[in-house]
Amino acid sequence: MESLKKSEVIYPYLEKPLEIYERECGHKIVFAYKKGGLINISSWVKTGSINENEKNNGISHFLEHLMFKGTHKHKAGEFDRTLESRGAIVNAATWKDYTFYYVTIPKGSGDKNFKDTLSLHADMMLDPIIPPEEIGEPFDLENPHIKTKRERHVVIEEIRMRKDQPWTKVYNLLNKNMYTAHPYKRDVIGNEQIISTIDRETILDYYKTHYTPNNITTIIVGDLNPNEVLPQICEEFDFKCRQNAPATEYEIDLPVNETKIVEEYSKINTGFLMLGYLGPKACDVKTSTIMEMISLILGQGQSSRLYQELIEKAKTPIFNIASSDYYHFRDGGNIFIDANFKPEFKNEAIEIIKQEINKLCTDGITEQELKKAKKKLKAGFAENSETVSDIGENIGFYTTVCNNLKCIEEYINSIESITAEDVLNTAKKYLDLKHAVIAVLMPENKG
Repeated sequence: MESLKKSEVIYPYLEKPLEIYERECGHKIVFAYKKGGLINISSWVKTGSINENEKNNGISHFLEHLMFKGTHKHKAGEFDRTLESRGAIVNAATWKDYTFYYVTIPKGSGDKNFKDTLSLHADMMLDPIIPPEEIGEPFDLENPHIKTKRERHVVIEEIRMRKDQPWTKVYNLLNKNMYTAHPYKRDVIGNEQIISTIDRETILDYYKTHYTPNNITTIIVGDLNPNEVLPQICEEFDFKCRQNAPATEYEIDLPVNETKIVEEYSKINTGFLMLGYLGPKACDVKTSTIMEMISLILGQGQSSRLYQELIEKAKTPIFNIASSDYYHFRDGGNIFIDANFKPEFKNEAIEIIKQEINKLCTDGITEQELKKAKKKLKAGFAENSETVSDIGENIGFYTTVCNNLKCIEEYINSIESITAEDVLNTAKKYLDLKHAVIAVLMPENKG
């Protein structure tokens, strides 16, 4: 067998360390031991909308669909039918920093299910033929005279369905106004015009450029002995001297210098608002964890500040929903405040949310809030270590978005080390209102 560089990483809540094998070609293999009858196999590719531009926006997501449309060994549909007949769950996802493909399947006797699944999975990852008849012919959106609708129509229908969702509209409005140059400004799913006309050669070129050994990490979670299955993994993932992609680096945008408010209108009955900030890189584990904590305290759950102050205790019922979230990204995360409100109170809604943020940046948090947030974060991590699929996704995130699996060792310790003063200082740095972008979606007759 080829020479492999082995290392280990402690994964909290698992009884054995993760085993990482780095191949000479750059392909990484990660094993996570989880006792039980299920196996999860996934491959994470370090590409998503981060590597797209104005001419191919949506290509990562479109390619994800097309990867299931057959190889030289297996016809379109055979992959899904074979595995699902054995009780497998097969799926894939595309996001800004990554695309991943996974199979969760019963182990079966003699590891046969694992061996067959691995063979099919590797074949799909390395030899997609992306047949023209599965893509569907390019067409003019204004005159769509197409006899047979294929995968490009499936994706376009997804885009159209999302366009009608108010939260999607307000998020996209916010997202494209938080950035000026960085590819994060684009919608992952793409747009109808590009998907309707993009050709097979462009899709294949994108695949060849980004689906390279150094961009792919294959993760195996389950009750398996790495020494027994490593030879098959290396044999199945034969990249045949495929050239590695150069590292792609993008300079993140600076935050806005004064509060920016943008507004659009739609056929809705209530108002939607998202306030967003640029945050730290995902590999900055402690600061990212503090941002998660701030999001928890501000707006996650009925005991959060936003829910209590804006809904539960509100003298005037302005808000229907008030919450927050934090997204981790390779080049810098985002924290969001989300609100659904009565449109006649638009200005009041914006000011009330500003006041809650100012209160956090001025007064900080209490020791009780800190203790409760730490408990929730640790419980969430433990919960995501219960199933083979969740473990696989967690490993994939740290490998691909943080670009360092060692970060997984730091997570619990970073939670424990955080003080109320750390939270206050981080809030002052990242949640200054002059750096906020506010997107508002209003009913057409309530401008």
